[in-house]
Amino acid sequence: MAKSTAILAAAAICLALVSLTLFLISVTVAARVLPIHPDLYLNVQDTPISQLYDTSNYGFLQIDNGLARTPQMGWSTWNFFACNINETVIKETADALISTGLASLGYTYVNIDDCWSRLTRNLKGEMVPDPKTFPSGIKALADYVHSKGLKLGVYSDAGAFTCQVRPGSLFHEKNDAELWASWGVDYLKYDNCFNLGLPPQKRYPPMRDALNATGRTIFYALCEWGIDDPALWAGKIGNSWRTTDDINDTWISMTTIADINNKWASYAGPGGWNDPDMLEVGNGGMNYHEYKGHFSIWALMKAPLIIGCDVRNITAETLEILSNKEVIAVDQDPLGIQGRRVYASGPDGCQQVWAGPLSGNRLAMVLWNRCSKAATITAHWGAVGLEPSISVSVRDLWKHEVVSENTMGSFSARVDAHGCEMGANPTRKTHIGLRDNQARTDDFHHVKVVEDMRDVGQEFAAEDGEWKLHPLFICSIAFPHLDVVLNVVDFFESSFPLRSPLSVSYHVHLIFAQ
Repeated sequence: MAKSTAILAAAAICLALVSLTLFLISVTVAARVLPIHPDLYLNVQDTPISQLYDTSNYGFLQIDNGLARTPQMGWSTWNFFACNINETVIKETADALISTGLASLGYTYVNIDDCWSRLTRNLKGEMVPDPKTFPSGIKALADYVHSKGLKLGVYSDAGAFTCQVRPGSLFHEKNDAELWASWGVDYLKYDNCFNLGLPPQKRYPPMRDALNATGRTIFYALCEWGIDDPALWAGKIGNSWRTTDDINDTWISMTTIADINNKWASYAGPGGWNDPDMLEVGNGGMNYHEYKGHFSIWALMKAPLIIGCDVRNITAETLEILSNKEVIAVDQDPLGIQGRRVYASGPDGCQQVWAGPLSGNRLAMVLWNRCSKAATITAHWGAVGLEPSISVSVRDLWKHEVVSENTMGSFSARVDAHGCEMGANPTRKTHIGLRDNQARTDDFHHVKVVEDMRDVGQEFAAEDGEWKLHPLFICSIAFPHLDVVLNVVDFFESSFPLRSPLSVSYHVHLIFAQ
């Protein structure tokens, strides 16, 4: 394990996630084009909104193993047990994931971290499970975990030894990968200790190739600690990559890691994710509200959700946090765009707004109070890439109820020190209606729309004077420029004599945490 570090002190947290019915993105294989109005800027920072949700550094399904279409979810031994592990703990945890309902929510990987192997390889050069703690062997344990509908992960190191001085896999990649595959292993966490000073760009690809050559689909999680900026190169190697040093169970560590991970938001997406390390929720170093914030911000950042507490003895409060379906849905959203910080104010920038698009015409937004006192934080629609005329409904994701409707231009919340509540709205269809009093007819008028950048081939129809646009028309025409009003008005004014103005109705859903 890397040593945990704490860089920035912070004192207050409050999160809010926002979801929109305005479809915010179109996806291409090379890069994802985002729904940004070219003329909008972020307050006094003069930053083009088009840079807010940049994903131009993202490569689609980089290592081509079909995994990690959404961030991985599961449990790991390290944060709570460290080296005090055995096969009984693993089996009981697998049972607990089932009995608590966590497995049904997506927590399916049961990962054994360091200390599972003997201190030396056998005469054949193979890794051997510690006979005292894993007497039945890893294959038998994998069979047990698989019988529960779960998946088993193991740990090794891209060095001569693991961080706890067990055998590493450097120069043993092929044999080790074949051995793990024969045991039925589904996941590999690959650490960075005792690396002989060799560059990680040379040490990590051989294991990728070895895993792929086994014929078994194995999730490949790089744990390079962010030292050599793995987001710049790991997308072609692994399904996830650690961007930071180890987390520890403190507010300072958690907030610092969030800041570091934020830097690399444009590199993450389906197939490969930034990893700010495992969850500390439930381990006792932070309070209930801080843990809610920890879980909320990890979900917004599309981070892997790997539980790090003792699930066998989980408290009701911890289970409430880890089993929040609405928050998990933000993390597992198939669009897969990492949320990021878009605005900061207050002393040392401690009042922050984070945001990121979701699928289904939605946007996630986080209000994060990291000041030492309660504060009112305001998210202006322009700062998160929205038109001021959009109407917003607010649903608290932790209370699971709508708390506000028809908010326009901005949203404000009073955020207590280290407090956290989240929310969202039920989805409603976005629609644009056009009424032409002169061109009223009982017939359907079908018109093929050709946008100046591409022929989108979408049709719309008017009946009894009410123009109804197919949702894909909005997506195809408006999103390349995010200029819905001008594009649609210009088209109709050149085709029909409109008397009444264009009526645009957006229904916006918020996931709000404070």
